[in-house]
Amino acid sequence: MNRWITPILVILALAIFVGSQSVFIVDEREAVVKLRFGEMVAENYEPGLHFKLPFAERVLKFERRILTLDHRPERFLTQERKNVLVDFFVKWRIEDAGDFYRATRGDMNRARERMLEISRAGIRNEFARRTVEDVIAAERMEMMRLMVDRGRDAASALGVTIVDFRIKQIELPDDVTQSVFDRMIKERRRDATLLRAQGEEGAERIRADADRQREEILADAYRRAEELRGEGDARATEIYAAAYEVDREFFSFYRSLVAYRRAIGQEDQDIMVLEPDSEFFRYFKHMIPED
Repeated sequence: MNRWITPILVILALAIFVGSQSVFIVDEREAVVKLRFGEMVAENYEPGLHFKLPFAERVLKFERRILTLDHRPERFLTQERKNVLVDFFVKWRIEDAGDFYRATRGDMNRARERMLEISRAGIRNEFARRTVEDVIAAERMEMMRLMVDRGRDAASALGVTIVDFRIKQIELPDDVTQSVFDRMIKERRRDATLLRAQGEEGAERIRADADRQREEILADAYRRAEELRGEGDARATEIYAAAYEVDREFFSFYRSLVAYRRAIGQEDQDIMVLEPDSEFFRYFKHMIPED
């Protein structure tokens, strides 16, 4: 009996070894392809337990989680042919294990180099279309969004997708920095001049409208005053006429008093030269007592 123990143990060990070589487990964080004698025969396995031919087939596992490509800063040319030093990073992940293996043969270093080439091309194209001021200020976020969108198209051939692209820092040579500052100052001054001109134009419109409204209000007030004055004169004429009809002599006397007040009742009036027998002094003569 003892002589059979060793062969049984050997057979059992071989069976366990062969069985272990026949199965593999795919984690949800992994992208897997299966090779048979070096040729890919299956790809994109779902997480779980799977089988393979022992010794004839093997599996390659790749990281499915987001990876970061953080490269050293590089120089790029802007639209004005200015050199800028750009520090950037790219976040990417393997989307299709089969395409990734066909494009890189599973070599992660080759995949990083390809991703770096795609990133460089995207930065080069976008920087060549923009000025220094655009890439460091106004259009920086828009530029990064475009690089992500266009980089995804190029990276899809590798079986990967670009999750994010960020420019961490842009360094400028001293001469470029000064020229950028000078240009920004000029543009801000131009904007300020334009805003002042627009403000002056708006102020002139407001003043012109206010003057027009003032003239309309004065004209309307003058028209209304003339209407009231006319109504008052007409009413006064009616009253004078009614008074004249009631007592003509008293009315004549009252009108003479009004004429006296207007003619000689004010200071600093011109001298009037009239004959004593003038009709103007008719009531004065009646007021002088006779001897």
